[in-house]
Formats: sequence, structure tokens, C-alpha cells
Amino acid sequence: MTTETPLEDPRSRTALFAATPKGAAICRRLARRQLTHWGLDSTHTEPFHCALLIVTELAANAITHGRVPGRGFELHLSLTTSVRRGTTLRIEISDPRGDRLPVLPTVHTPSAQTGRGLTLIDALSHRWGTIPRHPNSKTVWAELDLVAPAAPDVPDAPDVP
Repeated sequence: MTTETPLEDPRSRTALFAATPKGAAICRRLARRQLTHWGLDSTHTEPFHCALLIVTELAANAITHGRVPGRGFELHLSLTTSVRRGTTLRIEISDPRGDRLPVLPTVHTPSAQTGRGLTLIDALSHRWGTIPRHPNSKTVWAELDLVAPAAPDVPDAPDVP
């Protein structure tokens, strides 16, 4: 008897994109499709929309600040379950600029055209950070804890005499 091992984890998705605005748009579409496939659009609507904003910001940062000519960026989405946190959605974007780590700005100039993306990620995610990636690359990640959806209110059955 043989046992088949799936080649892909159904709770994980990784894809590579060109470090261009078109690559970032395709990244957002793929993330939306994957999160919808996992059912987050109907069971966890707020985290679903937060996740899409986080992917948008991280992809924009990858093509703006993490771009190296001729190299792309990578998106990795995963759902994990643990006893302590329950189900967690992890979003990772890796780019080839390990020398440029993101820093959460402490002061925002009202007229500035940029610089609010990491503040948005910090506000929308439960945790975020960076990890080095070999060679001279980095991964910026964000996690959203998915709380189990509340059961719908069902009216009590009438008393039967």
C-alpha cells in the first residue's frame, strides 16, 4: 500500500512577482483569490479586508524600497493553528534588499506623500516584523489572529404544553 503526500500545503501559498506596479497588482489579486478560497471573505470579513490592505502596503514597499533591477519579490500566505492563538493568518513579502529594513516612523508630517504604510500595517496587524533572508534579502511579515466567528443568534423554540 502506498500513501500519497500532497505536494502543496492547502493552508499555504507562495508566489513570485516582478518588482513592478503590475507585479504588485497581480500580487493583490492572487492574495484576494487565495483568502477567498480559504473562506475568509465570508467568515472573517474584517481580517480579510485588513489582510488585503497589508498585502497592498507590503507589495508597494517591495517594489518601491526593496527593488533590485532584474529581481522580483515573493508573497507567502499561510494559515496556522495553535492552542495558544487559535488560527493565525501570516502574510510575508520578501524582497532582495536586505540592507534596507523598514522602520516604523515616529513622526508624520501632515503634507508628506509617503511614510504611512508601516503605521497602517502596525495598526491593522496583531504582530509584524522583519527577518533576514539569505543572501542579502529580507522578509517583512504581519500576522492576524482569526477569532472564531460567533454563532448566529437562534431564537428559543416556543414552549410546547
